[in-house]
Amino acid sequence: MAKILYFSTLVDKLGHSSEEVTLLASVTDVGALLGRLRARGGNWETTLGEKAVHVTLNRQFAEIGAAVDNKMEIAIIPARAR
Repeated sequence: MAKILYFSTLVDKLGHSSEEVTLLASVTDVGALLGRLRARGGNWETTLGEKAVHVTLNRQFAEIGAAVDNKMEIAIIPARAR
């Protein structure tokens, strides 16, 4: 399972500071992950735009096309917090 951490204002907007999820086979990169999370609707959809957040994979900043898998620690940070 991948561990997803949410930081700063995302905690208040999404109601989570972290969660563990099993990524679907179709979620192969950061862009697909953000798309899957946005599909939850509501604040997820409006808060997690690709330009609105930065993502780290195992504590290293990652580009939108970076590969993700179920063994990673993924952090999502508001873009202005970097």
